[in-house]
Amino acid sequence: MKKEDVLYQNYLQILREELVPAMGCTEPIAIAYCAAKARDVLGAEPDRVLIEVSGNIVKNVKSVVVPNTGGRKGIEASAAIGITGGDSAKALQVIANVTEAQKEEMASFLATADIKVLPLETEEQLDIQVTEYAGTHFTKVRISGFHTNIVLIEKDDEILYQAGEVAATNVSLTDRSLLDMEHIYEFAMTAELTDVSEILDRQINCNMAIAQEGMTNDYGANVGSVLIKAYGNDVRNRAKAMAAAGSDARMSGCEMPVIINSGSGNQGMTASIPVIVYGRELQASKEQLYRALILSNLITIHQKTGIGRMSAYCGAISAGCGAGCGIAYLLGGTYQVIIHTLVNAVAIVSGIVCDGAKPSCAGKIEAAVDAGILGYYMYTQGQEFKGGDGIISKGVENTIQNVSRLGKIGMKETDKEIIRIMTNC
Repeated sequence: MKKEDVLYQNYLQILREELVPAMGCTEPIAIAYCAAKARDVLGAEPDRVLIEVSGNIVKNVKSVVVPNTGGRKGIEASAAIGITGGDSAKALQVIANVTEAQKEEMASFLATADIKVLPLETEEQLDIQVTEYAGTHFTKVRISGFHTNIVLIEKDDEILYQAGEVAATNVSLTDRSLLDMEHIYEFAMTAELTDVSEILDRQINCNMAIAQEGMTNDYGANVGSVLIKAYGNDVRNRAKAMAAAGSDARMSGCEMPVIINSGSGNQGMTASIPVIVYGRELQASKEQLYRALILSNLITIHQKTGIGRMSAYCGAISAGCGAGCGIAYLLGGTYQVIIHTLVNAVAIVSGIVCDGAKPSCAGKIEAAVDAGILGYYMYTQGQEFKGGDGIISKGVENTIQNVSRLGKIGMKETDKEIIRIMTNC
């Protein structure tokens, strides 16, 4: 694939759009960003706040610690820290530079302000609307479709900005339908390293740093350290353990940034950390590691495109299967090995549910990465799951479409039931 090709530039832009830094779980951070933006437009600290969110936002905010809030969880804390300490210009790092004084201000705000949370009637899985009031004035900001996609800004009944139909919110992103396995592989093998080095170096540095933090200190369920103690320190186990440890740290409020993938830090870590661990073990060159990461990241995005950013289908599964493909490349796998690695992996773990952001995400990451690696070794030993086996169809793209259908359509009612269970409804 040549650099001047439209497809080359589109694939490069997709990486730039998706592999961005975020501090904290992206759903509470999106609330904080929305609330900070509304405060900026209001021009004052509000005395009353109405937060309306879709069910999937409730699911992914309920059980995760919000960074820089003193260990607090939940929608109210997410909005409060955005209002009192957020810098909306930093988007998904909106609360990265909160001061101790601002933390104290947040605590006071939570104790005194009138904050109400209501369900938002919407067809979007990711939908947040924050309305802030100060005396007779109010502002309303809405984010929909993806975590930084502001579709409405309103002040005192005057619409300052509106992005058309709320349900058509992905138009500002590069078309993900351009992705397919054959061209992903071609791009990964031919991309000029100077085009991707800054993006991927940032992913390597940030995600390995939080993985090491999770392995070293006490976070969540400590899945990473349990794996090492129980099963040893070989490269396969270490790849799973470090990805899980990064998740445990992040779910427990660690204030280190993560490079995300498809709007998720867990997916960003799962798609990258196991590949990096294998690359270092194998003493891969920088070029080999970059090309493996391009494969893993774009294959993850390709799978997630049809499923959607939020679903009852656990996104870490897509990322773990993508990581398996990156590892397969590092181990000498050809295109045929890589696509069969993916099919084998999704046959094993598709269907693991997303029940929100919380420590058990680390366990699901371990299972997903394990399936990715097993998928590779199965194929290299002459074993594979074939078309007609369950949701597997002949042809890798057909199988990806089946998984998309499962995650987006088939698990739609499952998603609603999970939310009802989590909210005791």
